[in-house]
Amino acid sequence: MNNKHQVHNLIILDESGSMLSIKQEIVEAFNAIVTTMKKLAESFPEQEHLISMVTFNSLETKTYLHLNSLASLDVISGKNYCPQSGTPLYDAMGFSIGRLRNETSNSGKHNVLVNVLTDGLENASREYSGPAIRSLVDELKHSGNWTFTYTGADHDVERAALDVSIPNAIRFQKSKAGIDNFLRQELHGRKMYMQKVRNGEDVSTNFFGTNGKK
Repeated sequence: MNNKHQVHNLIILDESGSMLSIKQEIVEAFNAIVTTMKKLAESFPEQEHLISMVTFNSLETKTYLHLNSLASLDVISGKNYCPQSGTPLYDAMGFSIGRLRNETSNSGKHNVLVNVLTDGLENASREYSGPAIRSLVDELKHSGNWTFTYTGADHDVERAALDVSIPNAIRFQKSKAGIDNFLRQELHGRKMYMQKVRNGEDVSTNFFGTNGKK
């Protein structure tokens, strides 16, 4: 019987056309996160990390990974990540967060970490509005075991995050150096997050250590 504390990691990744210029850097960043998480997990053997990843544009929202075991996950390539079209951020958030909420509703003790990564403002959603996503995020934050982060570029990142009630926001520059800087803060945040989960501490805010405003 598996008595480990489950931690669900949901990554909601923008696949709109403006992400094309950093396609390779994004793939490398995801692989770096997975590699580092595997190493960190050795220090937190009581935790079982599962990864889900959704990519989105106005053509479709794709489930790239779903409840994959961290231990069995290999690095990915850019073959299935093809940035194009518009940015239905709210629809992608509503679909993926709602799905994971339903699937974990009857689970035992667990945590959920949601990471949104986008380089532009919402411009193409049809099913969900900003207020609807804000309400959903607020509901899950108040449960005490959901954490949300927002990483963005080329727009007012802090404002966009607050519009959907996400307190942990970080801005990145669309360059190799910018991605590397984001990775350093992201990976440090994950280490601190795992420690807080272990200690039963509040994980809802200060994920990036300095509110991410760099």
